[in-house]
Amino acid sequence: MNERIRAGIGMSKPDIQSITLPHIRCGDATVLACVGTGEDCRVFFAAGFNAKRVTEATGSKINDVRSVGDALIVTAVADEQGDTGACDTGASDTGSVTLNIDGIPYAFSPQPARTDLFQGLNTGLVIHNGETARDAADWLRWHMRHHGLQAALIIDRALPDLSRSFMDELAAEVGDLDALERVVVLSFDLPLGQPDMPPEAHPFATPGAPGKDRMKVPSADPWRSPLGQLQLFELARRMFLNTARAVISVEMCDLVQAAPGPVFDRVVASRTGALALNGRHVYPWRVRKGEAPAFGDHICIQFDATRGPRRWAVAPDKAGENSVWRFVRVVGTSPGPDEHHGFYRYMALRHPTASVARIVPKTSLVEDPALIALARDEFGHNPVRMPEIEVPKPDPTRNDTAIITCMKNEGPFILEWLAYHRAIGVKNFLVYTNDCTDGTDTFLDLLQEKGLVQHRDNPFKGTGLKPQHAALQAGENEEIIQNSDWVISMDVDEFINIKVGDGTLDALWDAVGDANMISCTWRLFGNSDIHEYVDEPLIAQFIRCAHEMTRKPHQAWGFKTLFRNIGLFKKLGVHRPKGLNPQLWNEIRWVNGSGQPLPKEMYRNAWRSTTETVGYDIVQLNHYAVRSAESFLVKRDRGRVNHVDRDQGLAYWFRMNNNAVEDTSIQRMIPALRAEMDRLLADPEIAAAHLGCMAAHRAKIDELRATENYSKFYADLTGPRLQKLARMHHAFGANVFLAGPDVIPDEVLERGEDEQFFFTVERTETAH
Repeated sequence: MNERIRAGIGMSKPDIQSITLPHIRCGDATVLACVGTGEDCRVFFAAGFNAKRVTEATGSKINDVRSVGDALIVTAVADEQGDTGACDTGASDTGSVTLNIDGIPYAFSPQPARTDLFQGLNTGLVIHNGETARDAADWLRWHMRHHGLQAALIIDRALPDLSRSFMDELAAEVGDLDALERVVVLSFDLPLGQPDMPPEAHPFATPGAPGKDRMKVPSADPWRSPLGQLQLFELARRMFLNTARAVISVEMCDLVQAAPGPVFDRVVASRTGALALNGRHVYPWRVRKGEAPAFGDHICIQFDATRGPRRWAVAPDKAGENSVWRFVRVVGTSPGPDEHHGFYRYMALRHPTASVARIVPKTSLVEDPALIALARDEFGHNPVRMPEIEVPKPDPTRNDTAIITCMKNEGPFILEWLAYHRAIGVKNFLVYTNDCTDGTDTFLDLLQEKGLVQHRDNPFKGTGLKPQHAALQAGENEEIIQNSDWVISMDVDEFINIKVGDGTLDALWDAVGDANMISCTWRLFGNSDIHEYVDEPLIAQFIRCAHEMTRKPHQAWGFKTLFRNIGLFKKLGVHRPKGLNPQLWNEIRWVNGSGQPLPKEMYRNAWRSTTETVGYDIVQLNHYAVRSAESFLVKRDRGRVNHVDRDQGLAYWFRMNNNAVEDTSIQRMIPALRAEMDRLLADPEIAAAHLGCMAAHRAKIDELRATENYSKFYADLTGPRLQKLARMHHAFGANVFLAGPDVIPDEVLERGEDEQFFFTVERTETAH
């Protein structure tokens, strides 16, 4: 053990020491330390060492073998006459033990425990991984002021030379802290991090960092990566802290909250001698350019955070010898509901970055008054505040609604979809199209001339965006969207089915009260065993669909969202608006299709319902994804008539063709639909355009069915196997829908649609 006293200060307060523990090599085994407690010797192996490789040697006795975070701790009694192998611990020659490693004896001379350094003191056990000496001094001052901290054992993750430099810088920062008894900076001569991870400061190591799948991650760096040697807490206990009055185990970027009182006193008074420390991640809104992040910059929390980091506090004497100090808890103690204490984790200290948005979605951040007060009163800091946004005050009597949609070769289905949604009260339609060959473009141009829709060419080419995303981006700048009170992004095969009142949007507004977002969950409608395309409304033909409680396939509970256009979000999204203005999160009144509030955890990214949030009582979205088998041929066509991707097409048909039960709730709107269609078709130009699109669709079907591949594909779609499978979705696991219908054995098919059984397969690649 290498040890030195801070030069120039000697034993005056605070006493600051630097201790480096050299590791021990025993063959290919690595030992972090061997500690003598007076009664036994504890050998702390590096993580990854198999316990089966260690056995008793002659004259030694192993009392305990345990693994803490994949790291082995062997407790043995002193060996006075055991065999000595080739391992030299470099420690004293008293109380040695001998262990066999792979059958070879190695003698371990333990380092003497230094529990005298912290005896009777309120002590912080702190992990330091790159924070500055200024941050460390602020950490010490905070816990001295609010909790009566008297000493700290700082486990420094850095190389020993850097660790000693940190100690010297820290000494200069805390020389005036006379109430601080002692600081020991403990370092090791081998890295303590996870060997395959990048530095912990990198955003990739941040919980919930956005865009991890697109990050360029630096090389692994075990000197700075997240902690991998989780036996360190027991090592620190046995060598230094077992006689401390009380210990808190946190990081250098953590501050234990002042309320409800000094944490050291609380843990000493606790029932089992331990407190659970429950953390909350806190963030700056922004750090001023050219400045390093500080505690006082952190004024924001995530409004939708559900879990934070966990650590602990312990009174060693009260918790007892049989307890085990681990990373996030003290095993052998069970803190009660009133034996918890909070702490803040200051994320820009742990993960310093030029942009806070690299470590947390800024759409989740809201200011916290308590943190603002701490920044001002405790740290004398003037943090950068979030921009203020005026709270919107919508007029509940204004409910003009707009649909934004994309189409490609949907000509024969436009008129029904348009007429239906006009009949229920939709006023504005913005339609983007691309690469149409069936008259869709010219039909929409005509409808625009008649004042029924606004038609735009999709601007996706050359942008790198998918057509739908490019259309939504462009649509944000259109007056028809900006001036509408409600907006929804949806497709031409989706119909808003309002089940209350007279089936109109006015009835929906009445049913949901002050809601400003309404998620309309998909009900997947199949082809109802209708194979041929006919000129009849979809909502009249297709009445069979999925069960309401259909969690699989994954798409079954996707939703589209009607939202009041009042600036809660910054941009349009496929399933819901995106880019939450977090200052306004508390203004969101988001309900499901049964009018029940959705949890705040869904506000930023959710696109599908769950068993807890699904609802169909007031409104649902009838999704006619496959229509008839003949129309599906056209949907699947990509201009490669002789090269149809059978597997891909069948997998999609299988997933989306749901014929389990009947739902005719939308059919009460057929009279209103027909009346509006008749009114539109009374215009001869509209009637001619509609007939032209139908004729083009019919011609395309005939062209495809005349080819060998599509003829076989059509036979598969309409055959008895797929017809039966369309009624059996309840019996299949999610992986079956990813793999496609060919993975289902005939004996499973024979069980029938009413049998109570379940079938799944191993995970496979997602079929598109």
